[in-house]
Amino acid sequence: MPLSHKRGWPMRQLIAASSVILLVACAEKPTAADAQPLPVTPAAPAVTASAPNVDVPDIKPAQTFSEWQAGFREQALNAGINPLVFDNAFIGVTPDMGVIKADRSQPEFSRPVWEYLDGALSPLRVRNGQRLLTQNAELLDRIEQRYGVDRQVLVSVWGMESNFGTFQGNKSVIRSLATLAYEGRRPEFAQSQLLAALKIIQEGDIAPGKMLGSWAGAMGQTQFIPTTYETHAVDFDGDGRRDIWNSSADALASTAHYLQSSGWKQGQPWGFEVKLPGDFDYALADGAVRKSVSEWQQLGVTLPAGSTAPAGAEQLTATLLVPAGYRGPAFLVLDNFRAILRYNNSSSYALAVALLSERFNGGGTIVGEWPKDDLPLSRSERVELQTLLSQRNYDAGNADGIIGANTRKAIRSAQQALGWPADGYPNHKLLESLRNR
Repeated sequence: MPLSHKRGWPMRQLIAASSVILLVACAEKPTAADAQPLPVTPAAPAVTASAPNVDVPDIKPAQTFSEWQAGFREQALNAGINPLVFDNAFIGVTPDMGVIKADRSQPEFSRPVWEYLDGALSPLRVRNGQRLLTQNAELLDRIEQRYGVDRQVLVSVWGMESNFGTFQGNKSVIRSLATLAYEGRRPEFAQSQLLAALKIIQEGDIAPGKMLGSWAGAMGQTQFIPTTYETHAVDFDGDGRRDIWNSSADALASTAHYLQSSGWKQGQPWGFEVKLPGDFDYALADGAVRKSVSEWQQLGVTLPAGSTAPAGAEQLTATLLVPAGYRGPAFLVLDNFRAILRYNNSSSYALAVALLSERFNGGGTIVGEWPKDDLPLSRSERVELQTLLSQRNYDAGNADGIIGANTRKAIRSAQQALGWPADGYPNHKLLESLRNR
């Protein structure tokens, strides 16, 4: 039975909102499994390929760490943290420069989606997942019955986040979050996570020295942040603790609880690959454009040769995903894909989880070919593209190298002006065109 907690609903709602914010903020971040290679075949490569800057950042906080800690201690005690719990958790805690470097790094190069998928869908990861599905069949039966989330996607998330629990991160969550709260770039957010981490310790679920995770504070076999843990972690093995570090039952059930609350529909597909007609309007390949599958079919969207649509898919609502632009494969993605995006707001990650879940049963192959001659723009090239777009009166927003909704809209406008497929995909061809105008 899930462990119940006596908390007020306003606090639950605040924590839930913070969880969603972090999931969005962590888009395209590596998972814990990405941090180390698998024993034989490399694990899923991080979305970003270059190493962070190894120089220690030149930070000049307005106060010493001791002064910050004293102020935060008062805040924590006012929030209900026991003084002994706080003092025990902070024994020997000092700022971690490695956390600051990781937080401030802005990698120059990105891995192409096809390389990311090659690592995520490695044969070793597929075999391990198949083995664990068999070994944990009885547990997964009970989780499916309780939360209505298909076992394949749970094991897929497990594999993607920590290589099935083997790479969970080895940093002190308290130290990492204290560093982020003190360093000052996002202090309010880090402090909210740190307070939640202290509550977890106070509730007896984990000891401070065993609360390990990533540099950003994600924890356990499926990498929950503290506020997500507080709202969705469950004690499924019945030992009185919500232990997502050492109990696969707790970790998988907690993940199922989160996906259930994100709208997962048991037995429904995540989506499927499609083919688009030559005259297709690629401006429709936008996450904000949602149509029934039958409506997409009326626009000329078909299935690859030899493929069949999932039963009953015609009436489901789908968006069109072209992760590598009009030259690459296309997918109609449904509500369950959006539920995975709630877990990690990266289309590459969600596609990897979805395809891996199908690989366990012999599916998950892609028919379309990736445009492997068109490597992604580097970060500096993305900044230049945004700058040039805005200079040409296509408002791309802040030139920060992040290709968000404003930049994609600007790219589509520029592509339409050039008479190109308006897929909103940033590439070297568009950059060169804008450079030469």
